[in-house]
Amino acid sequence: MKFGLNLVPVMTTLRLATPADAAGILAIYAPYIEHTSFTFETEVPAVEAFADRIRQYLLHYPWLVLEVDGLIAGYAYASRYRERVAYQWSVECSVYIHDDFHRRGIASVLYTSLFNILSRQGFRNVYAVINLPNDNSVALHERLGFTYFATYEQVGYKLGRWKNVGWWRLILNEFGEEPKAPVAFAEMDLSFLPALLEEKAAALK
Repeated sequence: MKFGLNLVPVMTTLRLATPADAAGILAIYAPYIEHTSFTFETEVPAVEAFADRIRQYLLHYPWLVLEVDGLIAGYAYASRYRERVAYQWSVECSVYIHDDFHRRGIASVLYTSLFNILSRQGFRNVYAVINLPNDNSVALHERLGFTYFATYEQVGYKLGRWKNVGWWRLILNEFGEEPKAPVAFAEMDLSFLPALLEEKAAALK
């Protein structure tokens, strides 16, 4: 708990997403779909379809939400990089923050928590795909240790413009020989998770 200048208590909770969060997450995500090219998704999913997306992602990767007084203020998740088995040690990451909660450190807390879990799963690389220009996103990722390595020029078309996409990489673990396959999120021992999320959330208090 923390207290603002008006001494009204503010409850901050960092936790795993559930399919029941679909409507709250879409309240953040839908404006990005409809009004920006930060995502190349072009149609807002139905709540039921998005709930199933969360359910399916959680089988393999973590998906986190941060609540402030019961309102989802932001979320972050990992997703498959590419389908071939040889790519299984790499993932992509995404983070979205409610307009009312920017510049409060929420994205950093969500991401560092996400990367901790991904590292424990055994992933090596996490990639951030940033539709350009997006100076705030670039600054966030580089502050967290990502390194730029490529731009795909005019790779997507949305809202009347051809868009460039930049790629950034963060290394989570050493590579080594004969790596074990990453552990699916649904098969992990999550006994470490409550303490981790509580510690990370405390950074906002």
